Amino acid sequence: MGENEFGESNGTPPRIEKLFNIMARKKASDLHLKQDQPPLLRIGGTVLPLKSEPLTDRQIKQLAYELFTPRMQDIFEREGSIDFATEFGDGYRTRINVFRQRGHISIACRLVTSKIPSMADLHLPETLKKIAEFPQGLVLLVGPTGTGKSTTLATMIQHINLNRRCHILTIEDPIEYSYKDDKAIINQREIGIDVSDWLAALKYAMREDPDVILVGEMRDPDTFFAGMTAAETGHLVFGTLHASNVVQTFSRILELFPADREAGLRQGLAGNLRAIIAQMLFPSCLEGVNVVPALEIMICNSVITNLITKGEESKINHLINSGESEGMQSMTQAIAKLVQADMVLRRDALEKAPNKERLEMALRGINVDMGKIIG
Repeated sequence: MGENEFGESNGTPPRIEKLFNIMARKKASDLHLKQDQPPLLRIGGTVLPLKSEPLTDRQIKQLAYELFTPRMQDIFEREGSIDFATEFGDGYRTRINVFRQRGHISIACRLVTSKIPSMADLHLPETLKKIAEFPQGLVLLVGPTGTGKSTTLATMIQHINLNRRCHILTIEDPIEYSYKDDKAIINQREIGIDVSDWLAALKYAMREDPDVILVGEMRDPDTFFAGMTAAETGHLVFGTLHASNVVQTFSRILELFPADREAGLRQGLAGNLRAIIAQMLFPSCLEGVNVVPALEIMICNSVITNLITKGEESKINHLINSGESEGMQSMTQAIAKLVQADMVLRRDALEKAPNKERLEMALRGINVDMGKIIG
């Protein structure tokens, strides 16, 4: 029997660390293990199979259970899925989800590195430094799963760490990046290991004297309200939500709460929201870079605050589109800049752009704003 890409004879169950090393070597973002399929890697946004025999259900179970502590095994067998992270190699870390599907075990792994990239490494706009330097308020990073939100947040937290003497507290599920204290001191709490749940973590956070709080996902009304309360009491709070753009973020927040709380919620957002960043990833044509982020950025000013209070956030797009002097940009503007900087191919940009027609016009030097055409 010949050797496969694990460097082992076919039919021998591979150790999952060897698969992680293959991910790192091939610069893959994700690894998927599923019964009757060879290991699958996501490289540059495309899922590709390794040259290997299909894995059996027994092999995948062995790979998963090698990673479990007794407590993790109990959670998985009780709930049918579990999230955790593990380190391997030289400064690499993987975020892992093991889950049951149709009676079988599947594994999805996201590769992250313990070395936190800089904003320059990720080709992020300078505006993010300005946002990270806000003294107080709520900053939301939004986008679908797998768009690099956690990595972008890590660069912002690291910017604070390198430039501000303060206490940073992160609440994560699981911890992805390990920070080393620089100017700041950083404490990281993992849900299920250091504290029982998000709400308890945020409740105790108020007694831990933080200046900056990173919340993973604001997934329910209690967590979101606790995060907004922390911002209101003088903390800089970072959180994530699943929304495709800035304006949709407001409807996602409102959907978390009963309708009779809308007025109070809007007042809270108007007083405490500082910025919303919506992120997408595009295949990169830069050598050695698989993907680059495109960011729609809204920074709250008095006009936007007034629109939030009145429930007229649909008008915010106009202000984003015309707010470049304040550090704002629309998704169309962000994508066009990537194409013009020769970081993303025109065809790839048009294929993934939320509004292809607007992008076409932007690439021709025409700015489309709220139904008006401004040369």
